[in-house]
Amino acid sequence: MKILVTGGLGFIGSHTVVELQNEGFEVVIIDDLSNSSEDVLKGIQAITGKLPVFEKIDLREKSAIQDFFKKHSDVTGVIHFAASKAVGESVENPLLYYENNIGTLVYLLQQLQQKPEASFIFSSSCTVYGQAEKMPITEDAPVQTAMSPYGNTKQIGEEIITDTVKVTNICAILLRYFNPVGAHSSTEIGELPLGVPQNLVPFITQTGAGLRKELSVFGNDYSTPDGTAVRDYIHVVDIAKAHVIALQRLLNKKNLAKVETFNLGTGKGSSVLEVITSFEKVSNKKLPYKIMPRREGDVTEAYANTDKANNVLGWKAELSLDEAMASAWKWEQKIRNK
Repeated sequence: MKILVTGGLGFIGSHTVVELQNEGFEVVIIDDLSNSSEDVLKGIQAITGKLPVFEKIDLREKSAIQDFFKKHSDVTGVIHFAASKAVGESVENPLLYYENNIGTLVYLLQQLQQKPEASFIFSSSCTVYGQAEKMPITEDAPVQTAMSPYGNTKQIGEEIITDTVKVTNICAILLRYFNPVGAHSSTEIGELPLGVPQNLVPFITQTGAGLRKELSVFGNDYSTPDGTAVRDYIHVVDIAKAHVIALQRLLNKKNLAKVETFNLGTGKGSSVLEVITSFEKVSNKKLPYKIMPRREGDVTEAYANTDKANNVLGWKAELSLDEAMASAWKWEQKIRNK
């Protein structure tokens, strides 16, 4: 079975490639290297003993995608990660996000609809729920007006897929994940943000490593137990395994509908201060931080109800926040010592 993983050299993509190869899938990666490095291929090979095929393609170039599918006509499934993903940047540059996250999805689906059948796994996000009214968040929670263009691209993406599967031979699973963190236990791959990290955990580990003077905590006046924003932080390896299970579900025709949606989270919310405490515990370091004003587009709290993923998909998060923070710190130390 040949599987295309777009954005396969990125954080979640690379961990998913590892899990796919460990399960015996033949993987082809498309990545434009805009937020990743070709070195990741070596890490994947070191873990799995197998070098995936890599094609450097910008998915905004429609003709390049057409050529790819001519060359790799035996692709049976696609796991689609490739997207711009920073909330703040999307507020500042919305058109980049609409072009990169929506146009590329349409081009991929246009190729897949020409096949007798195809399986499509979409990297969605809990941002589609906005500030949900009830915690924990179930898949039936209403999709709220997006609080950022990034969130909106995930909502629109889900709608495009839902409309497309109705009239094509494509079956799809939308995986709405909460906050992926951590790194592979081998420290061969992990999160590699270019420039200043947009996500909390790499900023924490870079601050711990002395690259950043201090961590900025955006807002301590939220209506949460300690005033800082609450998220459902989930180990990236758990997320990666969910993608393989979702793909196998479609390939084995176990899906109950043409499009299915699952939340991927631990079911437990942690505040920013709790994440800092976890890091301090596993690293034996005191982390300097300062309280800053809230960021536009940030919600107060978001954590998953995982019943459907556990019972219907047959997947459950197994790794703890401390394990995730320890692996992220180990990874940070490795890349700083290169």
